[in-house]
Amino acid sequence: MKVILIKEVKGLGKPGHVAEVSDGYARNLLLPKGFAKEATDQNVKALDKIKADEANKRQNDIASAKMVADNIMNIEVKIHTKAGEGGKLFGAVTSKDIADALLEQFGIAIDKRKFLIENPIKHVGEFVIDIKLYQDIVGKLKISVGV
Repeated sequence: MKVILIKEVKGLGKPGHVAEVSDGYARNLLLPKGFAKEATDQNVKALDKIKADEANKRQNDIASAKMVADNIMNIEVKIHTKAGEGGKLFGAVTSKDIADALLEQFGIAIDKRKFLIENPIKHVGEFVIDIKLYQDIVGKLKISVGV
C-alpha cells in the first residue's frame, strides 16, 4: 500500500514522502496513529500542490534576499557611541545596535540574529559585517562607529 507520510517515521522518510509499505503496517500503525494517510489520487494531487507552493515561496524568498543584499551593499550605517582614550569604546557595538541603527536610518528591518560578527566591535572606525539573509545568500554591510 502506498502512503503519504504526515510525520517523520524512522526508516521510511520525512513528512511529504510517498512510501510503499505493507497493508498491515499501514492499517495497524501508520494510519490509526496519524503518521500517514493513504496515497489516493486526490491526496497525491494535494501534496503536489503543497510542494509547488513551497518551491514558489522559496524562490520568492531567494529573490527578496538578493534584493536586500544588493540594497545594503551600497549603504553605510553610522553608529554613535561613547569612547575613551585611543578610540576604545565603553562596551561594544552589538548586533542589536546595528539592527536598530539600520532600521532607524534606512528603514530596513533585519533580525539581529542574522548578523555574523566574528570579533566584538570595541574600537572607533569602519567595519564590514556579513549578514546571512538566506541559506547561501550573505550580504555585506558597512558600519562606521564614531563618537
